[in-house]
Amino acid sequence: MAFNYYPKNWHANGMGWYNPAAMQTGWKIPPPSAPRALDAYSTGSSSSGVSSACPYPTSGPSGMPTPHSAYGFVMPPPLPQMPGIAPPAPLYPPLNFEGSGGPGSLSSIGSMISEPNIPPVVPPTISGYGLEEIPCAAIKVPEDQFFFSLGERGSGLRSRGDVQDFHTLRQQCLASGTLFEDPEFPASDSSLMFSRRPDRYVEWLRPMEITSDPQFFVEGYSRFDVQQGELGDCWLLAAAANLTQDPKLFFRVVPEDQNFSDDYAGIFHFRFWQYGRWIDVVIDDRLPTYRGELLYMHSTEKNEFWSALLEKAYAKLHGSYEALKGGTTCEAMEDFTGGVTEMYDLKEAPPNLYSILLKGMERNSMMGCSLEPDPHVLEAETSEGLIRGHAYSITKVQMVDIVTPNTSGKIPLLRLRNPWGNDAEWNGPWSDQSPEWRYIPDHVKEQIGLNFDVDGEFWMSFKDFLTHFDRVELCNLSPDSLSEDQVSRGKKKWEMSVFEGEWTPGVTAGGCRNYLETFWHNPQYVITLEDPDEDDDEGKCTVIIALMQKNRRSRRNMGMDCLTIGFAVYHLSDRDLMNKPQRLNFFKYNASVARSPAFINLREVSCRFKLPPGHYLIVPSTFDPNEEGEFLIRVFSEGRSHMEENDEQVGMGSVDDRVSNYDENEYGDRENVTPSLPQPTYPDPQKSAMEKLFMEVAGADMEVDWMELKQILDHSMKDVMDYGGFSKDVCRSMVAMLDVDQSGKLGFEEFKTLLNDIAKWKAVFKLYDQDGSGKLGAFELRQALNSAGYQLNNRILNALAHRYGSRDGKIAFDDFIMCAVKIKTMIDIFKERDVDGTNMATFSMEEWVEKTVYS
Repeated sequence: MAFNYYPKNWHANGMGWYNPAAMQTGWKIPPPSAPRALDAYSTGSSSSGVSSACPYPTSGPSGMPTPHSAYGFVMPPPLPQMPGIAPPAPLYPPLNFEGSGGPGSLSSIGSMISEPNIPPVVPPTISGYGLEEIPCAAIKVPEDQFFFSLGERGSGLRSRGDVQDFHTLRQQCLASGTLFEDPEFPASDSSLMFSRRPDRYVEWLRPMEITSDPQFFVEGYSRFDVQQGELGDCWLLAAAANLTQDPKLFFRVVPEDQNFSDDYAGIFHFRFWQYGRWIDVVIDDRLPTYRGELLYMHSTEKNEFWSALLEKAYAKLHGSYEALKGGTTCEAMEDFTGGVTEMYDLKEAPPNLYSILLKGMERNSMMGCSLEPDPHVLEAETSEGLIRGHAYSITKVQMVDIVTPNTSGKIPLLRLRNPWGNDAEWNGPWSDQSPEWRYIPDHVKEQIGLNFDVDGEFWMSFKDFLTHFDRVELCNLSPDSLSEDQVSRGKKKWEMSVFEGEWTPGVTAGGCRNYLETFWHNPQYVITLEDPDEDDDEGKCTVIIALMQKNRRSRRNMGMDCLTIGFAVYHLSDRDLMNKPQRLNFFKYNASVARSPAFINLREVSCRFKLPPGHYLIVPSTFDPNEEGEFLIRVFSEGRSHMEENDEQVGMGSVDDRVSNYDENEYGDRENVTPSLPQPTYPDPQKSAMEKLFMEVAGADMEVDWMELKQILDHSMKDVMDYGGFSKDVCRSMVAMLDVDQSGKLGFEEFKTLLNDIAKWKAVFKLYDQDGSGKLGAFELRQALNSAGYQLNNRILNALAHRYGSRDGKIAFDDFIMCAVKIKTMIDIFKERDVDGTNMATFSMEEWVEKTVYS
């Protein structure tokens, strides 16, 4: 596939593409045979899906679509149901000021309050004869620009022994009178760097060897305990500083059951969120120092060590300290909270960004921002006091009351913090001691906690924020991250749904919508948005969709880079909900209403959308088909929502009519009937021939074991077997399927039943093996088993593909028979116990082991 190289300021997250025309009743993708107007797509210059405003053009002569050269697309004649694009309501009332316009003057403040209102424009996707689905695009991030995939390069996959249990290890150390030394993250150069040796001698010291009175916390904890050392992990420090502002979040990551006095054994532990679960990372307290001073993260208090130990645990999680050099605050905030992250390019910011930040603050979201680095100077300082290539944390977003001699109103401000914690602060309007503060009433200053300490923290206007910063990152917290006290004080919760899934080649790895024939095989999820946002005048719902691929980073040393991933969203009618899953025809004639702006090879792709209440189908996928991987999909919404997997109910269905016809065509004429495949309607001579064949093979006991069954099947199935016949496992399983008394043999009646099943399965196989290769092609397993009368979901299909498929995703005839035998056997065992049809069955341990071992 063709990739564009990674633009320097591209972001995978932020505002997704939304196509309101696809919501209109009757607007469908035309059939392939229909004539179409010129298909094009105008996206402007915005990677977030927001471009310059443009009206719909009027129609040309005779109602023909009018070319609109300024926008590069052809629109259909005006229709009454075409959606209009209305500008959003202003974020705050504009105020007019007069003055000289100098720094700190009333006019400069007025320009901050009254900012331009930019209406969003949905990229048009209309052709002259119906809706066109726009081809998906992929972005490839070159390895040398993986600047926000921390730990990817060189972190490798450390050998793992037994899971390290903090309490057990501490008790062992206390009992033996020794201090813990971590064998998985040794005090050596390999834990510091992976690409080279350190440029000086680094000594690993325990806190008691650095100071006489080491403490885990000194007078509690705060964002000022997080100071940067020599490691370029300011993004991590920005996230850690944000973490200190919420006690519940902080103590989930930094457990309180450890210190340097009670039960001290040189061992500590920290918790991080990884792919849907919290893991406990155990470390010893030996820290890298140079000349007795900590090299990396540290506190302003020389004897406080929680932040240095937190950084060490995070370095262990990713393989080394060097692996933390260069990253984004987003990823660290996600690992600290389990939340869903968003990133926005401030040079192409959505018009409601400040509203997004305000709502994030209402929901306790963690936020960070950064400036693009200077390619020639490391951490270059701008004339305004900001540091390039540096991550800042956003500690408050607030509309602040302002009173001037002529008028009053509110101004959007933000409070930011430099993790260095020194005098490197913003020196423009609203900085410490700036004249603008004289227009803020004293009681408001007290409410917002204003101070002018030399601590790296400062305020600035939203307008200046957009001008001087390049990227903002949010981490939206899961509902369980808020305490009851926070909710009672007005903090709001997101509604959240989480599902784990898998892309399996030949089964559920269908690729993006560009590959229409296989796209519908991807996992599908239905989200129902019930309530619009409280403050949304259009009655729409805010929803954030986040798709994360799992476990790719730790396998990079095995050549497994991140997959190129994305997702598409489709509107569903009530009638559409009856189909589980949606099949090929749905995607052939329905355009997506929303989707990620591009497929990209990063750990996570997330986008924010505004959608009307209703039912929506989410299809996560890789860009190309047949790419194997695991994923986690999460959906956050402001209002009530419900999400479920859009997949088949496991059970028995009806046999495909084509299979019945196939049976009649193949076996209905007596001359074409294979003697070894009896049917209940065969004439007596045919039945006699079958009895004769059975008796010849069975012998005096009138039963066949698996070896005798193999002899019969290999002879009678030569037309579909291109190698040494059925395997012994298949034959044994077929005997077990019908061997009620577990004798290891089949009588004649059981034999006839088996051959009837095999005849059906053979007919199904030939129906889908259209090229006569003796193998089913990729993505045909689900349809083949459906035709045989079995309804299976993605989990079972993935398991069957892993168990019986070849490397190229093909299913040979005997493997297909084995699939069918296993499915029929397990369903029969279950139904035997589910006498009331409740879809529930009970087995003792002995019964279950016996059934599964013999099946």
